[in-house]
Amino acid sequence: MVQQLFHQFLRWPLLLRIFLIAISLMTLFGILIHFIEPDTFPSYFDGIWWAIITMSTVGYGDFVPASNEGRVFGILLILVGAGFLSTYFITLATNTVMSQNAYIEGKAEFKGKGHVVIIGWNERAREIIGQLNSLHFRGQIILIDETLEKNPYRNHHIHFIKGTPFKDKVLKKASMEEASIAIITADQNLNEIEADMHTVLTLLAVKGNHQEVYTVVEILQKDQVVNAERAGADEVIQTNLQTSYVMMNSIISQGMSKTILKLLNHLKGNHLQLVPITEDCVNETFQSLSQRLLQRNIILLGIKKRDETSVNPPLTTIVEASDELLVITNETTLQ
Repeated sequence: MVQQLFHQFLRWPLLLRIFLIAISLMTLFGILIHFIEPDTFPSYFDGIWWAIITMSTVGYGDFVPASNEGRVFGILLILVGAGFLSTYFITLATNTVMSQNAYIEGKAEFKGKGHVVIIGWNERAREIIGQLNSLHFRGQIILIDETLEKNPYRNHHIHFIKGTPFKDKVLKKASMEEASIAIITADQNLNEIEADMHTVLTLLAVKGNHQEVYTVVEILQKDQVVNAERAGADEVIQTNLQTSYVMMNSIISQGMSKTILKLLNHLKGNHLQLVPITEDCVNETFQSLSQRLLQRNIILLGIKKRDETSVNPPLTTIVEASDELLVITNETTLQ
């Protein structure tokens, strides 16, 4: 029985074991000194207080052994107890430094739920995190990348995990099963074909860990969009296609690229959003609904019906309960 308890004690964390030994020594020596010199140490608490002060080498001097036996006992306490207490503080400091280094180097596991996971470190990931920080996003952000050597941020709510994103052990470190959104960016160190294959493989691993997580995936080649959708992507961003559209609009109307960026930039006040239909809008025409929303400083641009989005549809288009409205609005209007 005793041997079994001893082996179980050895399995406890080293810091906890040293702490328990130090506490036991202080209590034991404090009780024994009370019996050795009851006049000098009239209570158990006085003895334990003396043992703590002696082991910590503080030495207030309010309680001092008067007899030779008590002084020898004090010497023994310093030789035995002070070593354990010093070891405890050294181990505590070492563990603190190791935990901090593990956090910086991306080795620490994240425990939480409802967080945003961003996979891949590049300029797009930097901009996403920067925008979220500027909007005072209060949730936790998890950055997964295998090329970074340390966390590029010192913010407490941005947790870095170093590793290959399509490996289960890396996704488990990020608590992917509890995440709300996963954003997968294209690997800038690979060519377009390899980058898209890497993205789809990562998407499969993410969905395998958490089927219900909302995934936004960056795809470079048009042919790979179907594969991303088959793998379960909730939203696919075709970077090359969207960039070509912006460039084409700039050719037709010079300066249009800046206008589009301002429209999409949430920090500029106006927001391009898809909002659900309210009950009072059902069976209303696009024209009458547009006029009514203008009174609330909301510009109606189009309607999303299932998977199809119509920008500037016919004015007689009827709004249904399952539709979503494509609008330009601001934060105060939404509130």
